[in-house]
Amino acid sequence: MLGAQQGPHQDSFRFVIMGDRTGEPQPGVYEEVWKEIAAEHPAFVVSVGDTIQGTDDERAEAQWREVDRLLMPYRSYALYLAPGNHDIWSATSDRLFRQHALGLHYGFDYGQAHFTVLNNSRTEELSNEELTFLEADLKAHAMQPLKFVVSHRPSWLVTVALQSPNFGLHQRAKRYGVEFVIAGHIHQMLHFELEGVSYVSMASSGGHLRSSEAYDDGWLFGYALVEVEGKNVKFEIREVGPPNGRGRVTKLAEWGMLGLIEKHRPKTASAK
Repeated sequence: MLGAQQGPHQDSFRFVIMGDRTGEPQPGVYEEVWKEIAAEHPAFVVSVGDTIQGTDDERAEAQWREVDRLLMPYRSYALYLAPGNHDIWSATSDRLFRQHALGLHYGFDYGQAHFTVLNNSRTEELSNEELTFLEADLKAHAMQPLKFVVSHRPSWLVTVALQSPNFGLHQRAKRYGVEFVIAGHIHQMLHFELEGVSYVSMASSGGHLRSSEAYDDGWLFGYALVEVEGKNVKFEIREVGPPNGRGRVTKLAEWGMLGLIEKHRPKTASAK
């Protein structure tokens, strides 16, 4: 897997967040996403997990070799993997994932930003062990001005949609100044705000589209290009071009809990 490296002390850089590759992977999409990512020359790439299709111990090692082959042209980019449910389901898959990532959970710095990657690959919720690690990692990097928390499953989804702050992840995010909490798993582009913390569900980077499959509902193939300047962070949600998309670019603020905000905004009585 691609090498991990500490970033320089700089306050202006760009990085990419990828969605799931698998969960019924669609032919050619992941490869196209990487071609477009490479054209942006990001400092590094973060994946929310589900890198292999998994679920079969006998095929898992070959699937990781296939990923290594796909990524060979992009080995100059540091890639940070979160463990997904398609990546880890057994002791064998756990061992293989550790060989291809920094660990089941870990933190890293780039410039003034700190990233905490958590493991909820085999549980719907974040375990007490993960919350303990999150607390320790954020405390150890409390002086970093920008903080991101990444996991595979959006274990926070329902609670945040209900605008309830009473759960362990959010309490720690507030305590240590986390601005962005990012996950994948459902393959749908959604965005929530709760007490100054942005919660982001990433669109697919290869896994199949579900439900309506409509772009306006958050079903698209693409990635997020994130620009950091000082303490300012700007997300662009980038859809892949033809034949798997139309190359549309949106801002994070244009997305809400149902997809594109304008699409789902109620019309007033005077609207024509």
